[in-house]
Amino acid sequence: MSVLDSKIPKGPLKDKWTTYKDKINLVNPANKRNIDVIVVGTGLAGGSAAATLAELGYRVKAFCYQDSPRRAHSIAAQGGINAAKNYQGDGDSTYRLFYDTVKGGDYRSREANVYRLAEVSTNIIDQCVAQGVPFARDYGGLLDNRSFGGVLVSRTFYAKGQTGQQLLLGAYSAMNRQIARGKIEMFNRHEMLDVVKVNGKARGIIARNLVTGEIERHSAHAVVIASGGYGNVYFLSTNAMGSNATAAWKIHKKGAFFANPCYTQIHPTCIPRSGDYQSKLTLMSESLRNDGRIWVPKNMEDVLAIREGKLKPTQLSEDQRDYYLERRYPAFGNLVPRDVASRAAKERCDAGYGVNATGEAVYLDFKAAIERYGLEQAKIHGIQDASKEKITALGEAVVEEKYGNLFQMYEKIVDENPYKTPMMIYPATHYTMGGVWVDYNLMTTVEGLYCIGEANFSDHGANRLGASALMQGLADGYFVLPYTIGDYLSHEIRTGKIPTDTPEFDQAEKEVTERINFFVNNKGTHSVDYFHKRLGKVMWDKCGMSRNAEGLKEAMAEIKAIREEFYKEVKVPGSANEMNPELEKAGRVADFLELGELFAKDALMREESCGGHFREESVEIDGEQKGEAKRNDKDYAFVAAWEYKGEPSEAVLHKEQLEFKDIELKQRSYK
Repeated sequence: MSVLDSKIPKGPLKDKWTTYKDKINLVNPANKRNIDVIVVGTGLAGGSAAATLAELGYRVKAFCYQDSPRRAHSIAAQGGINAAKNYQGDGDSTYRLFYDTVKGGDYRSREANVYRLAEVSTNIIDQCVAQGVPFARDYGGLLDNRSFGGVLVSRTFYAKGQTGQQLLLGAYSAMNRQIARGKIEMFNRHEMLDVVKVNGKARGIIARNLVTGEIERHSAHAVVIASGGYGNVYFLSTNAMGSNATAAWKIHKKGAFFANPCYTQIHPTCIPRSGDYQSKLTLMSESLRNDGRIWVPKNMEDVLAIREGKLKPTQLSEDQRDYYLERRYPAFGNLVPRDVASRAAKERCDAGYGVNATGEAVYLDFKAAIERYGLEQAKIHGIQDASKEKITALGEAVVEEKYGNLFQMYEKIVDENPYKTPMMIYPATHYTMGGVWVDYNLMTTVEGLYCIGEANFSDHGANRLGASALMQGLADGYFVLPYTIGDYLSHEIRTGKIPTDTPEFDQAEKEVTERINFFVNNKGTHSVDYFHKRLGKVMWDKCGMSRNAEGLKEAMAEIKAIREEFYKEVKVPGSANEMNPELEKAGRVADFLELGELFAKDALMREESCGGHFREESVEIDGEQKGEAKRNDKDYAFVAAWEYKGEPSEAVLHKEQLEFKDIELKQRSYK
């Protein structure tokens, strides 16, 4: 029998969460004042969880490595947040959001968790409106929606192109209220470097003050990890450069299983890289595909002329353009899911049709949308026989209102006006669907240790639908964890304060200190970035948008060799007892060098094409779906949860079989 117990409640899918909440144990308000909870990470998931737990009466310690929770990477989720409100009257419902999310994840997520996510999605919008989040509204003052990739309805609520930032400010304001009341003790510029277990339960963390270098002990009755994803294992990604996997990886090494590490999302609309000197990539919001049309030139001579600067894309007529997503996927067109759009762009560029100097770019064109909106506005304003210039001006004003900050950001980076010439985009690593394994309660395989938001694996399967990250983060923090953790903490009311002067804390601090001292004393010859870039190249080339068995075996061996060289040759300037960004980075890259190998091992094991995981050996050979990903439900309809055994290559696989009782498993088709 599997050691994994998902603890999914019995009963019909639509009743599971309600019935569960009706029967859980509660902690009375007086007892909550005596219970401590540590929350690591203060993005949307961690910030909303800390604020809500403190509002309920628990004593919360919140940790972030940034100088303020406002700097959390959640602000980069620009496009919107899904909720099944059906304000458009276009047929949306809780079930349809649930269905789209499971289908979009290529049937590799847990039904019960996803249905709960869809169920609480409507509450999130009400909560955020009450906090003052300035969602876009239509002409009548009602909340507006736009459509996103992979669905046939408009359910995405948005605040221009800065939805993540506005939602984070809402959670941050809720946190600040609790900080002022003394209910949250905030630790900015602190990094968690290990979890402390006492008698098998998570009872605290070891953290480093990133300003002074001081090592600190913090105890609690439960620990919540909300530290985001591990996209920076690729070095170049759309993640903030500080985003890392250390908290999640440390708890993995202390017994928390790590699930589906190979499930990574490559986002189709990023600004292409311009050279090997870059340290990060910039995301253009998914929302742009709502109005933009994606194309490359049909003729190779036009491609070459554009690359050489002899031809402008605006000079090509419609019949000289290949709108390849509209051609290949007529039902969804430019709004196919991210994995499909990304692979299609790679296929065109690999075939030689990339339009920039590196050959890694396609066009995202707003000309048709500007003209459509302009004609509509001319009619609304009663302008008869409007000139082409007037129509363009009216249309550009509408596009600016919807996406203005994104267009401005693009122009600053690329130095081209996207209103006048098509944007260039190319896929890049963006989000990780894999993460720490959790049960229905969001508890890991370590008792008292929870994991929420992007740091866990639970809701997105093998591919995340656009606008679902914000939904999951806030659902976990505002509406799920506060219930589930209460059931666990109801058994802790007699425990009393957890002391930090125990052998378990001594040992954990000793290990952390030894690791730090190793890095600052190592007399190597190469910087941390030197090794991180080498890891990133292996990951992108052999564990990227498409993968094969030979490449994955090579990746495992190469990553192990890089890791061994890293420990011999890494050089970390400065000392441990001061602010030392290179020391911080060294610890994080050390963790990436282990995670990367497990990533490749997981990908090698999964001999199917599924969501963001495309195996070249598993492709539809003929029929309507020829060339598309071929999933294997017979052998791989499970969550791969890996148990740490000392080396990534020695990790032990545990399978959580996925059951689909409310959805029929079938090959995804967006044609």
